[in-house]
Amino acid sequence: MNILGIYVDRPIVDFVILIIKSVVWIFALLTTFAYIQLVERWVIAKIQVRIGPNRTGPRGLLQPLADAIKALFKEELIPTNADKLVFVIAPMISVATALLAFAVIPVAPPMNLFGIPFEMQIANVNVALLYLLAVGSVSVYGTVLAGWSSNNKYALLGSLRAAAQLISYEVTLGLALVGVLMLTETLNLNEIVDYQRNFGWIILPQLLGFVLYLIAAIAETNRLPFDLPEAETELVAGYYTEYSSIKFAFFFMAEYINIITVCALATTLFLGGYLSPLPFLPVVGEPGIWWFAVKVFVLIFVFMWIRGTFPRMRYDQLMNFTWKFMLPLALLNILITAGIIYLLLPKAAQALVR
Repeated sequence: MNILGIYVDRPIVDFVILIIKSVVWIFALLTTFAYIQLVERWVIAKIQVRIGPNRTGPRGLLQPLADAIKALFKEELIPTNADKLVFVIAPMISVATALLAFAVIPVAPPMNLFGIPFEMQIANVNVALLYLLAVGSVSVYGTVLAGWSSNNKYALLGSLRAAAQLISYEVTLGLALVGVLMLTETLNLNEIVDYQRNFGWIILPQLLGFVLYLIAAIAETNRLPFDLPEAETELVAGYYTEYSSIKFAFFFMAEYINIITVCALATTLFLGGYLSPLPFLPVVGEPGIWWFAVKVFVLIFVFMWIRGTFPRMRYDQLMNFTWKFMLPLALLNILITAGIIYLLLPKAAQALVR
C-alpha cells in the first residue's frame, strides 16, 4: 500500500490502525465515563434541589480528576480470609468486558485518512449483535466472583442477586432485539444502520421493543430502580462491600461504561445510529459522530432522570416484573412483528416457510 509515497504492507497498516483505534476508543470511553459521572451528579442535584459538585476547578469541572487521584492514593485493603487472586481479578473482568463490548459499535460512517479506508469502529463483525450479547453475559462473572471471593455474607448475597437479575433481564433484553433482527435480517450493526437509511428508524415499528430494551438495559447496568445487588439499606454496598481504592473505582467505571455501551447500542439499533434526522442541518466536523453522540447522551440523560425519580423496587417486585410482565410483552412484540412481516410480505414469508 502506498502511503504518502511510501510502500507499506497492508497487514502492517491494518495492525497499526487497529492499535491506534483501540487506544483512542479506550481513552474516549474513560474520559466520557468520568464526565458523565460528573454530569449525573449535577442532574441529580438539580432534581433534588441541591447544589452539586462545584468546588474543584471552575464549576466543578476538575472533580473527576480529583476523584481519580483520590482513588489511586487511598489505602487498598484486602480481607484476611478473602481469596486474594479472585478478589483482585474480579474488578478487572468487569472493566475488560465493559470495554470489549464497545468494540463493534460504529460511531460514524467510514472515512478516508491519507488514502486509507478507515472504519469508525474497532471491528466490523458480521455477528456483532451476537458478540455484544455474549460479552454482556460474561460481565456477570466479575460481579459474582467479587462477592464470592470477599468471604462476606452481604457481598455474597449481593453477587447472587446480581446473577439472578442479570440472567432474568438478559432474556427480555435479547427477545426485545429479535424484532430488529426480523426486520433487518442481519446481525451486522453497519447493515442495520444502512437498513434505517433506506426504510427509516426502527424505533417506529419497534417502539415496544425499544421500551423493553431500555428497561432491561437499566436493570442490566444495576441502576435505580433496579440496583438491588448494591442496596445500601440491606447489603451495606452489596458485592463490592469489601473493596476500596482503585478496585472500588473499577466497578463504577464498568457500570458507567456499560451505560454508554447499552445507550450506543440502542442508538444503533433503534435510532438510526450515526444517521442525521435532519440531513439539511449543517453540523461542524463529521456529522455522523455528532449525531451519534447527541442521541447517546439523550438516552444517558434518561438513565439519570430515572435514577433521580423512582424509588428502589423490592426483590420480589424485581423478579415478578421481568418474568410476569416484560417477558410476555417481549414475546408479544415478536408475534406482532412476525404477523406484520407476513401480511406485508406474504410471498416472501411463504417462500421462507417453505
